[in-house]
Amino acid sequence: MKRTYLVVVDESREAEGALLFAARRAAKTGGGVHVLALVPKPEFVQWGAVQATMEAEARARAEALVVGAAGTLMSEAGVHPAITVKTGDPVAAVKAMLAEETSIAALVLGAAPKGSPGPLVAYFAGQDSGSLPCPVMIIPGGLDRDTIERLS
Repeated sequence: MKRTYLVVVDESREAEGALLFAARRAAKTGGGVHVLALVPKPEFVQWGAVQATMEAEARARAEALVVGAAGTLMSEAGVHPAITVKTGDPVAAVKAMLAEETSIAALVLGAAPKGSPGPLVAYFAGQDSGSLPCPVMIIPGGLDRDTIERLS
């Protein structure tokens, strides 16, 4: 079974670093990358059509983000990623992916360069870290591309 790195992507710089690290590791080890984009469930809006439009716009942004990430992986590392877009609670979505996909060898997350590392990093490196089915790799958001290349 091929070793797969699960990367959660959003529009942040640190997610880009995590994606680059995972792509480089996968290319060097003969593994794969699974890109997960999360669409937060919008708060309830009284008018159903407005809510449906908000949800559709959020999903379209997430899908565009994933397509861009896939293009980056293919052009820079020659890796063709698996892609998933999920709606709802981010922690629950990542936990579900880890439970569903037995080929995932590591969860790769990017930490913000300053301040709080972000909610996923805080959760998966803290509360549930001892019961996860795979290691968590946290890529510091302050690393430049050359450093990520060297470390991967």
